[in-house]
Amino acid sequence: MSEGTSTLLWVAAAVFLVATVAAAIVLVVKLVRTKRLLADTNIPMSKKLLFWGAIAYLVFPVDLMPDPVLIDDIGVLLLALRSLNKAVPEEVARHAGRRDRRK
Repeated sequence: MSEGTSTLLWVAAAVFLVATVAAAIVLVVKLVRTKRLLADTNIPMSKKLLFWGAIAYLVFPVDLMPDPVLIDDIGVLLLALRSLNKAVPEEVARHAGRRDRRK
């Protein structure tokens, strides 16, 4: 493999790593905001446990894929966020959305 190809592969790997870490951070922020919303509602305990399970999976050292590849972590966070958002009554979500825009 030539030196130029090797450099290109390292740059591509670094860009991929930065993009996956950024996506994971954005998803964690969204999950924390959703968790605040769920604290005020009558969400089933199973949905709350799903939230904490997703956070635990993110920080737990044993993963389906090695830690530099955060695709599995991002997938778990996306599923938890989707589940939590579906569990929130629409009226409560609208009210919380207005509150977030005022900040």
